[in-house]
Amino acid sequence: QLQLVESGGGLVQPGGSLRLSCAASGFTLDYYAIGWFRQAPGKEREGVSCISSSDRSTYYADSVKGRFTISRDNAKNTVYLQMNSLKPEDTAVYYCAADTSNYYCSGYSVRYDYWGQGTQVTVSS
Repeated sequence: QLQLVESGGGLVQPGGSLRLSCAASGFTLDYYAIGWFRQAPGKEREGVSCISSSDRSTYYADSVKGRFTISRDNAKNTVYLQMNSLKPEDTAVYYCAADTSNYYCSGYSVRYDYWGQGTQVTVSS
């Protein structure tokens, strides 16, 4: 059974850092494009970052460029999202997702067919 599990969320002060993890079971993450999305209360889900399986190319939303970094650890079958210089507007539930039909990633959630349960990130003083 294909499953994604996020971890690493929590409460952090503005300017702080968190590292989110997305661990897979039942399939090899390295074969697929993996994305991170977030959804704040009352807002639509938005693409934050993604990493392709083919050339490891990456995408970042303008709102997180220069602050967030996505990476893979194939030995651990895990994808990470390092989040630095966090702002209150980064507060949301963060989800990782796998696109099992494409090698190149996209920030569009409709492309992704497997989703984790989400992890809460709260940035507040």
